[in-house]
Amino acid sequence: MTDVKVRPTLRSVIGRGHLILALVAVTLASVSLTLLGVLALRVYAEHNLQLIARSITYTVEAAVVFNDSAAATEALSLIASTEEVAEAEVFEADGNLLAYWARPETGLLSRVELALAHTLLEQPINQPILHQGRTVGSIHLTGHGGSLLRFLLSGLAGILICTALSAWVALHLARRLLRGITVPLQSLAAVAHAARSERDFDRRVPPARIAELDSLGSDFNALLGEMEAWHSHLQSENETLAHQASHDSLTGLPNRAFFEGRLIRALRGAAKVNERVAVLFLDSDRFKDINDTFGHAAGDAVLVAVAARVRAQLRDGDLVARLGGDEFAILLAPLHKAEDAQRIADKIIASMDLPIDVPGGTQVVTSLSIGIALYPEHGATPGTLLNAADAAMYQAKRLSQGGQHTAESEHSAVNVQHRS
Repeated sequence: MTDVKVRPTLRSVIGRGHLILALVAVTLASVSLTLLGVLALRVYAEHNLQLIARSITYTVEAAVVFNDSAAATEALSLIASTEEVAEAEVFEADGNLLAYWARPETGLLSRVELALAHTLLEQPINQPILHQGRTVGSIHLTGHGGSLLRFLLSGLAGILICTALSAWVALHLARRLLRGITVPLQSLAAVAHAARSERDFDRRVPPARIAELDSLGSDFNALLGEMEAWHSHLQSENETLAHQASHDSLTGLPNRAFFEGRLIRALRGAAKVNERVAVLFLDSDRFKDINDTFGHAAGDAVLVAVAARVRAQLRDGDLVARLGGDEFAILLAPLHKAEDAQRIADKIIASMDLPIDVPGGTQVVTSLSIGIALYPEHGATPGTLLNAADAAMYQAKRLSQGGQHTAESEHSAVNVQHRS
């Protein structure tokens, strides 16, 4: 069994691509801003620590010169305690420790801040202590950087919030753009599917906001219009061909094949509901003479007139067909009683009394001989009924032209009626 490959939709592909791009862009922006912030704070912290060291050197200069440890320690504590200093040491020129100050530890958080500050921010610095241009000692400072670190963390939080908001806005705009692309394409696909599977050429692609997609939709709509016109033309030609195949080109009446098909369906329906059906076979009595005397154009005019007059005498739902030459057949279905078929035959015969205009300004008179066969008395198949009606028509023609005759069966007597 072959597995059906599920293909991703354009919306999912583009949406996934936009999400990946947004995440990459946000990550790069966050990392870049973080690095820039760390570098900027590091430079600021180092510069600040140097300023603090310079200030301390001015303060403890006299104490170093006079080797006063207590004064140096007091001066060192006074300044270092108010600044971002973790540890301060004052050394004499020979390297002996003269004064020392360290910020009191307040717990694990303080140690973590100090470790992070040393890692991310400033490094310890050494600053010489000068007196009259001569180095009398040095100061060693280790920055604390706690407040700077908290400022850095606050800045990082702000960066994360801003980048997250930017990512959300970017995704929202990307989805709007995606809808502007996928919705017109989905409409185009739906219209194309309807045209292909349902032959629905009336649907159209709605306008799109994007110029290229709108142009594509307009061209597709124009193509659908041409296909609709071609389909309508093809249907019209097919209907014309079907009509020509089942109808007589001269009189416009159905031909023998059409008549026999309708007769088959009528007999099947009559058998199911136990109804009667009548078949009338008509033949012109003087057609050959008219055709030979006045020409084929006159014969055609007579056939057209006969067809129109016969059709005018029938009920709605009855069928008249030209079988060939001057022979016609009528299907009366349903038929309630035999007298109805005979009455219609009389009306048809009477309609032939008026002269028929033929080319050349001449008028001719013709008559019809009609044979009647009934279902089920005279046959149960189209062939037997037509043969019975044909035989009855010849019997009517032999007895008297312009009359009607009902086919004979073992249960019916001959019924010949002549026009008086």
